[in-house]
Amino acid sequence: MKAIYPVKSMKSNLLSIKLALMVGLVSGCALVGPDYQRPDNDLPVQFSEQETAAETDSLITPTWWELYQDPVLNDLVAQARTNNTDIKLAVARIEEADAILREVGTTLFPRVDLNAGASRSRSSQMTGVPAFNQADPIRNNHIVQLGTSFEVDFWGKFRRARESARAQALATRYARDTVELSLSSLVASNYILLRSLDAQIRISRDSLRSREESLDLTKRRLEGGVASALDVHQAQVSVSNLRAQIAELVRQRAIVQHQLAVLTGVLDLTLVEADIKSLPMPPVPPAGLPSRLLEARPDIQRAELELVAANAQIGVARAALFPSISLTGIYGGESAELGDILKSAARIWTLGIDLDLPIFDSGARESRVEQATAQQRQALALYEQAIETAFREVNDALVTLRQSAEREEALAVSQDAAAKALQIAENRYKAGYAGYLEVLDSQRVHNDITLAYIDSRQARLAATVDLFKALGGGWRAEPPEQASNQTEPAAQPE
Repeated sequence: MKAIYPVKSMKSNLLSIKLALMVGLVSGCALVGPDYQRPDNDLPVQFSEQETAAETDSLITPTWWELYQDPVLNDLVAQARTNNTDIKLAVARIEEADAILREVGTTLFPRVDLNAGASRSRSSQMTGVPAFNQADPIRNNHIVQLGTSFEVDFWGKFRRARESARAQALATRYARDTVELSLSSLVASNYILLRSLDAQIRISRDSLRSREESLDLTKRRLEGGVASALDVHQAQVSVSNLRAQIAELVRQRAIVQHQLAVLTGVLDLTLVEADIKSLPMPPVPPAGLPSRLLEARPDIQRAELELVAANAQIGVARAALFPSISLTGIYGGESAELGDILKSAARIWTLGIDLDLPIFDSGARESRVEQATAQQRQALALYEQAIETAFREVNDALVTLRQSAEREEALAVSQDAAAKALQIAENRYKAGYAGYLEVLDSQRVHNDITLAYIDSRQARLAATVDLFKALGGGWRAEPPEQASNQTEPAAQPE
């Protein structure tokens, strides 16, 4: 005897079978492809340009530019981090990566679509084929249905894709941090250069006033028959050369100010003159600075996340080598009259399962696996390169900072000696014991050494900026618990 099952009961059973099959398949899914493991690196424990010492508890601070105790610099950095177009571009890329991550995440869930339509058609009565209704060959059709399709992530293809997209989304955030770090250091370096030019202009103008007084004195001595016309012409050459030097320094200052205007997004930026000596020297790096601090650099973190993303793409490519299983279903109603579409007799449904098994594709899928593997090796090389570059940059900044300090100390002694020599030469000339050529030579030496001292100060401050950038931040001298319990005292300028 043949059993007869009600349609409603059959539909319920099929839905239960579909749900059980889906749960069973998903629970038994396995991830193909390699799981990420952080590569080992052979970096020394500490940087080679530092003496061995115990580790310090210095507090790393991301707002390292505040260590220069200059409110103008703080405002410039804040404006740059808000208005700069590179920052806006990095933020837009973060938003794009987040949207991609959300899109990839939707592949782990079924997709449901609503399809509705109405049509009116007329069948031919001259074809010899019996029409649906010979009296009325015109037919109406209305349909409303819900459709769903879901590819079971049996081999982890979608989960690996989501893992890759998540890593890329995080990498864009570190890319923004890298841009902010580079931008802040660029603003600080240009600001230090601007203050160096201010100091050079001020010193050159002071020297110009002194040389103009010497020129006037020489002219009076010529009128009195004490000096020669040669002395006057030599004094005039010295004055004119210094005026040309000041004009060049003013030009350079204007260019640096324009650069700061572009970096900050304030195109009409105007900065009043100040002295570079007003900038205090930030705390020196502690001895035995551990090289593991490089892990905090945003560009290294970004490189590692891109390696994570490339590693996950190998799993996506390998999953394509295995069969894919998709579940489909349609449920709705179809009728000639719109009013009948909700009746039980108008119900329509379909349940299905699809299997896509790759058999022969001339090695296309295998080639994609090899491509993903090669891209992973490229990401690994870039990650290792980022670490090595960061290690070199820190060592370069450390040696530059140390040697700049020694150079500045030596030039300070030379500057004091040159000032005394100039005073003696001027006194000897006024007393008639020496010619004006001796005064000119002393003026030149004093001017060159003074400018060199300012340049060494700038190089030393710029080296601290490079070191902060290389480490991904600055440091404070006090321990973290002390810094949190009291406000930071203002640093005294050197």
